[in-house]
Amino acid sequence: MMMNSSLKNLCKVQSGTIIEGKWHKNRYTIIKELGFGANGIVYLAQFHNQRVALKMSDNGMSIISEVNVLKSFAKVQGSSLGPSLIDVDDWTVRRQTISFYAMEYIAGPDLLTFIKQKGTGWIDVLMLQLLSDLHTLHEKGWVFGDLKPENLIVMGPPPRIRCIDVGGTTIQGRAIKEFTEFYDRGYWGLGTRKAEPTYDLFAVAMILINTAYPKRFNKSTGGVTQLQEMIRRAKPLQKYEAVIVNALHGKYQSAKEMRFDMIRNLNEPIKHAQSSYRKGSAKQPIQKSRQSQHKRKGGWLETTLIVMVISILYMIYIYGQIG
Repeated sequence: MMMNSSLKNLCKVQSGTIIEGKWHKNRYTIIKELGFGANGIVYLAQFHNQRVALKMSDNGMSIISEVNVLKSFAKVQGSSLGPSLIDVDDWTVRRQTISFYAMEYIAGPDLLTFIKQKGTGWIDVLMLQLLSDLHTLHEKGWVFGDLKPENLIVMGPPPRIRCIDVGGTTIQGRAIKEFTEFYDRGYWGLGTRKAEPTYDLFAVAMILINTAYPKRFNKSTGGVTQLQEMIRRAKPLQKYEAVIVNALHGKYQSAKEMRFDMIRNLNEPIKHAQSSYRKGSAKQPIQKSRQSQHKRKGGWLETTLIVMVISILYMIYIYGQIG
């Protein structure tokens, strides 16, 4: 639904404008526009001694829906799925009423910008974080919907991926409210636009592809054939190929399952290195007891690997900040 043109003009406010809530009387000073979409405009604003993101819209139902999503996120203890909700109110201007809500301002580069600045080594860490957050979201009965790099901000240090713009978040089972073609399985002819976990996981696969093609690419033949060809052309994507293709086909029933596959993917180089070492050490055979010990420590190895990767990348990040 597009904004009514007259109310769209009312939502377009200048820097320095003071927005005062009709009911709660909180006052927000507009600093600048952050983004514009079909359901409203988001501004950076000053509220007391903090900066907040303030979304204004002529669509009251849309505002209510997004506020309900943020309230749902807030119930997930320890979660960083989306920005925290600060206030919900109306603003009366020129005898018209504009609904708005204020939320936490999440500052930082978007996902692709961060990877460009800090290196592709961060892809694994950030995607594992994202899949963990999506699993929590799906467990609560929601699907993010319009999942794309522009809606993923990396805060830090330490680097932490956060989801912004919950306008496309949809209750599972309904039709997706908002989408961006490149990340939409319907656009590629690989599924419906029904809100279900597999819809978000398809988008995660496309985000992985997007890391190798920052400017994206147009659909030609469409389907898995074209996407798989693009994966094989990009060397950094080849290690993810099996995971990406499974997600494109909708084979993962949960984000947790996809995350497990990515961890196993990370584990493969270590297993390969161990195998090579054993083959080259004929004079020092490994005892059976040590082999069984390695099997028992399989789960421990996966956890240790993730901790090591995150620690190394964090040190690189800190060194880059100092330098």
